Amino acid sequence: MLSYKVGILYSNRTERMTYMAVLKDLLEELTYECIRGTLDREVTDIIYDSRKVTEGCLFVCIPGAVVDGHDFAAAAVQAGATTLLVEREIDLPKESDITVLKVENARYAMAFISAAFFGHPAREMKIIGITGTKGKTTSTYLVKSILEQAGRKVGLIGTIEIIIGEEHIHADHTTPESYLIQKYFRQMADAGCDTVVMEVSSQGLMLHRTQGFIFDFGIFTNIEPDHISPAEHKDFADYMHCKSLLFRQCRVGIVNKDDEHWQDILKDHTCSVETFGIDSQADLRAENITFLKQAGALGVGFDVSGLMNFHVEIATPGKFSVYNALTAIAICRHFEVPEDKICAALLKAKVKGRIEMVKVSDDFTLMIDYAHNAMALESLLTTLREYHPHRLVCLFGCGGNRARSRRFEMGEVSGRMADLTIITSDNPRYEEPQAIIEDIKTGISKTDGVYVEIPDRKEAIAYAIAHGEPGDIIVLAGKGHEDYQEICGVKHPMDERVLIREILEENRKA
Repeated sequence: MLSYKVGILYSNRTERMTYMAVLKDLLEELTYECIRGTLDREVTDIIYDSRKVTEGCLFVCIPGAVVDGHDFAAAAVQAGATTLLVEREIDLPKESDITVLKVENARYAMAFISAAFFGHPAREMKIIGITGTKGKTTSTYLVKSILEQAGRKVGLIGTIEIIIGEEHIHADHTTPESYLIQKYFRQMADAGCDTVVMEVSSQGLMLHRTQGFIFDFGIFTNIEPDHISPAEHKDFADYMHCKSLLFRQCRVGIVNKDDEHWQDILKDHTCSVETFGIDSQADLRAENITFLKQAGALGVGFDVSGLMNFHVEIATPGKFSVYNALTAIAICRHFEVPEDKICAALLKAKVKGRIEMVKVSDDFTLMIDYAHNAMALESLLTTLREYHPHRLVCLFGCGGNRARSRRFEMGEVSGRMADLTIITSDNPRYEEPQAIIEDIKTGISKTDGVYVEIPDRKEAIAYAIAHGEPGDIIVLAGKGHEDYQEICGVKHPMDERVLIREILEENRKA
């Protein structure tokens, strides 16, 4: 048996338990070779960053693209690690009292060891995993909203944050390392959560972060070429393969049948399968879609048919909002949520920085969205065009120290699709903001698009509000949920919601 609750620490102002286990109990689901030492050893923690080694911990030697954890094995032992998990032979002093375990893949092994270390918390809750190029973040919040409307207590892991009860933890990765996933699962279970909904990235699947447990439900939203680079996926086929791994790690797979690659995503799946969609003969469908337009707000309504039958309205615009809602409905159907609670939750659910409406006037609509590449921006502007605005106004900048091609592409998209582009600053990082703006202008110059440039983002937003005309739709693109602006390595507080409030107050006083 594993031994828990040997002490209490305080972290992020929230009480959390520390854990301890016997090494051999952590290895029951693994194939390994013990090349040195004993398995009858207590493990106080699992560490994969040599700078964070603690006394009595198990240190995982992860070979990375830049840094190899094996190179820090001796230093980890010197700092107090008593067990090493390795993929290859390492040199250690003969007198060291250390256990060395050799495995084929250290990341894969760490996932199972972490799950055992925290007492397999996923077995105490229903786990929902959502993967896809777009829609993951919004769909997780919609699912959380619906299930909580029905009385469940839901933890969330995603791009923006981790939510455990009332605690909100900033997220560094869409899908955290396996150790952190299991740690969050344990905290969620201890906090009384009965369900977890999480975003599952292709990187998370490729790097085995989601091993060590089985998803009760795996969901595929859509896929388009993205995250293809030497540091991520070598090509689209690799990207798609990694997405497909979720459906070998879940009990029920729910997929968007309208996506042309849905059958490829299900290749070699081991789960039962359900489908949803708009234009197909899917198991769960959206029909009779209508676009809703009210004073300063946009939405969409549709009829749900197939596995469920009712009418629903949501307070975000466009076809992709229909897909996000269908995703959530397809999941929550399995939790027997009443139709009226689904409708109520979808109508009031909001996701920070994802087509987030900010009411500033009855005459025109203003929204904040995270669209920060050409593909996302084109999708967003295409959707908003369907509402036949008087003018479509797009305000955006581009991040510094990122691919310059993104600036040209976004400039060209906005110049082609928006009636007015307001070019401003995003996260310039270590680049000159004006240099980034010039690149965006190069993209716009390929079109007949009209633009103004206002480098200061607050001034740019103030300009957009002051010059809003009746029937306009104004999009503040690129920052989304971010509440900072990164300049020369420093993150300065900057939340567009706060800026808008300040602008409106300044206008009122003026």
